[in-house]
Amino acid sequence: MADTVRPRRSALYMPGSNARALEKGRSLPADILILDLEDAVAPDAKENAREQIAAAIREGGYGAREIVVRINALDTPWGRADLEAVASLGADAILLPKVEDARMVQNAELLMNTHGAPRKTAIWCMIETPRGVLHADRIAGSDRRLGCLVMGTSDLAKDLHAAHTPDRLPMVAALGHCVLAARAHGLAILDGVHLDLDDDEGFAQSCRQGREFGFDGKTLIHPKTIAAANEIFAPGEAELAQARKIIAAHAEAQAAGKGVVVVDGRLIENLHVEDAQRLVAMGKAIARRESEGA
Repeated sequence: MADTVRPRRSALYMPGSNARALEKGRSLPADILILDLEDAVAPDAKENAREQIAAAIREGGYGAREIVVRINALDTPWGRADLEAVASLGADAILLPKVEDARMVQNAELLMNTHGAPRKTAIWCMIETPRGVLHADRIAGSDRRLGCLVMGTSDLAKDLHAAHTPDRLPMVAALGHCVLAARAHGLAILDGVHLDLDDDEGFAQSCRQGREFGFDGKTLIHPKTIAAANEIFAPGEAELAQARKIIAAHAEAQAAGKGVVVVDGRLIENLHVEDAQRLVAMGKAIARRESEGA
């Protein structure tokens, strides 16, 4: 179910217990809003948060933003009620926390079908435990509803007893493994959060590194980080100009019956053209999103 040309540069977690945040989300420039029933909501506030999220989705007004609801795990006291409450509301996706095997995804899909989830509502999976990382390939191929993997690097670092370092070296193996699993199954994948809200350069570096790894975008914990994530995960003007140049040169060579294309001293093959076309398509999708004011 992944849509590779849909902008997913920024995905902001928003606590479902905060009605003002749910309202503010309608005007924020994030590509994705993750309305949270799990970590951001205290146990005694979960029922009210569930009701507020359901009311917000029914009211609408979120424009072209993707609306994702992170439920509690199905084996918790709240998970099944969460899924039952939101399944039929038409959210773009339901995000499952701490997914560790294919069975967890398939059980959620059965419950979604039982409770009237439309086909457009995808399943997204948090990968945030060592077992989840090790089983990422099986998880990614577990169900046709699956659309995206979301890294939970804070929980993962805790379970690994790993340090949060500026270069994220302790995370490289897990991040790379999950990107491989997502791409092998045609899924989108989002990078984990950056915890230090006062570290603007560290956040920007984390975004740049995430894009270099191949992530589609970054999960966020504060609206002030949306603009930087949107900028870094979008193709720049120079990138787009080069991509258009490659596409045009390849088309010209094909029309002339030439088998070899060289652009700026580099040999261009079909794989380079496909990547250039992906960048141009993403640039157009972002321009449409921004022109819609969403």
